[in-house]
Amino acid sequence: MRGLRWRAIAFGLVLVGAIALSGCRSLITASVDNAPQLVFSSPSDPATFNAPLNTSAYSVFGYINAGLITQNGETAELEPALAESWEISDDNLRIVFTLREGLQWSDGEPLTAEDVVFSYNDVYLNPKVPTGLKDILRVGDGFPTVRALSDRDVEFTVPQPFAPFLRYAGGISILPKHALIDAINETDSEGNLKFLSTWGTDTDPTAIIGAGLYRMVRYVPGQRVVFERNPYYWRKDDQGNPQPYIERVVVRTIESDETQSIAFRSGELDSLSVQPEVFSLLKREEDRGGYTIYNGGPSSDSRFVGFNLSQAKNAQGEPFVDPVVSSWFQKTEFRQAIAYALNREKMKDSVYRGLGEIQDSAIGVSSPYYRGPEDGLKTYRYDPEKAKDLLLANGFQYNSVGELEDEAGNPVRFNMLVKSEEKSRVDAAVQTQQDLKAIGIQADLQVLNFNTVIQKLQNRDWEVYVGGFGGGGVEPHSGFNIWYSGGSLHQFNQGPMPGEDPIQNWQVSQWEKEIDRLFLEGAGELDEAKRKEIYGEFQQIVAEQVPFIYLINALSLEAVRDRIENINFTALGGAFWNIYELEIKAN
Repeated sequence: MRGLRWRAIAFGLVLVGAIALSGCRSLITASVDNAPQLVFSSPSDPATFNAPLNTSAYSVFGYINAGLITQNGETAELEPALAESWEISDDNLRIVFTLREGLQWSDGEPLTAEDVVFSYNDVYLNPKVPTGLKDILRVGDGFPTVRALSDRDVEFTVPQPFAPFLRYAGGISILPKHALIDAINETDSEGNLKFLSTWGTDTDPTAIIGAGLYRMVRYVPGQRVVFERNPYYWRKDDQGNPQPYIERVVVRTIESDETQSIAFRSGELDSLSVQPEVFSLLKREEDRGGYTIYNGGPSSDSRFVGFNLSQAKNAQGEPFVDPVVSSWFQKTEFRQAIAYALNREKMKDSVYRGLGEIQDSAIGVSSPYYRGPEDGLKTYRYDPEKAKDLLLANGFQYNSVGELEDEAGNPVRFNMLVKSEEKSRVDAAVQTQQDLKAIGIQADLQVLNFNTVIQKLQNRDWEVYVGGFGGGGVEPHSGFNIWYSGGSLHQFNQGPMPGEDPIQNWQVSQWEKEIDRLFLEGAGELDEAKRKEIYGEFQQIVAEQVPFIYLINALSLEAVRDRIENINFTALGGAFWNIYELEIKAN
């Protein structure tokens, strides 16, 4: 589910405090006790109830957690959340946040500056806690310093100017010190922090404490998660009524887009993230079905074909990628040839039904930092003959039946991983397979459920991946954990990760090191024009080196029943970014 941005870190950072229910599939009904409720669907169960340890795109944290600030889903402007205000020093090295008076956790305990300090110093910046948030909090060679000035005032300082400082420092979920301090300070019999096994999905959901709009009351694996309105949540309307108005949220597990679409058309769901293959049908039924299909323009998500460029070996000395396959992938010209071989125009028309645009850059077109073909970005329009010429010029050859071989006579064949739940992604993988076959390459599809895909990615057990990243919003540094060579989501050449068995022979290319330099420079540059140049250079390197071949940037489409009031749909926030003020029309 893309609703309420189940994504905190996985596949690109989304601020947990920015409650953006983009692309949410939902049903708003009255429950048995006549309380208004909202029913969403997710293609996967949550992987954990422990936010810092989450690596899945599907989670509960957008509902139950909150940060100091949030992001407006329409304007992308930062707005107060747990903090009522903040002050930035003239040298941009210090931010002081002032918390709202009387904040409480979902169990009624007071929320103070000490919780903020604990969240950062004891959890997110703890070297023993393997969280991807550490990537984005890095400032040069160091990290922010966080200290409480009073019960309501907390100070963040950085060693050098850091352009995303406010957005990051304020947007990450605050955690309850009183509930988690023992787990951080204690170890198990094997010497591991108890925190690493705390708040798993086997925990009683009523024991999970947060500061968000809702709190969990029930979890049935494979079926649903149930939330109720947090009675201690701070937000109220102008008349003093508690928000959100919708008192209950149910998240059902419905694995495939196709099944979700059937559920929507049969009346079980009242909102659906519209996939290209069902758009025409749903559009025809729009008036009769009593819903509106909203179009937010190009989404901030991306889809791509990625290569596993790792030359590393596991602790037993076994290579993660077959050395023969790896030798092909290491050639930039091979990756460029694959890019020329993909008929993305056909993919846009057939797989996406024309509801999208070819994506060329690592940064979305809606970003002010975007560099496109008109700005000199290298592109790869469909040209199979050029693909063949590149291959032939770089040691490859064709046998008598048109199959591509390397210099040693090895047939060029590899596995291509894709998750099963998203039909358009599977269809894109099938077309990629066909396009590659046309230039003599055999790609064997591995269509697996999403959780298995995640495990294979984390274990570096893959060769080519048809994948996707969630939108990172307007700040390009939100992709730092993807592009930084030591980042937790640097999938195409994953480095050593905390807590895993040692790996051997991990090598970082010169162009990866240059991207590291650019991201660190971009984060420290406060002049917007200079930042655009820095991130423009980054986009050019990615286009030249093609660790990812970007596919189609789909339109952000969502069908929402007309009885849901106050919808303000945007590609950035979706239909439910302002869930706290949504209401249901009276019958």
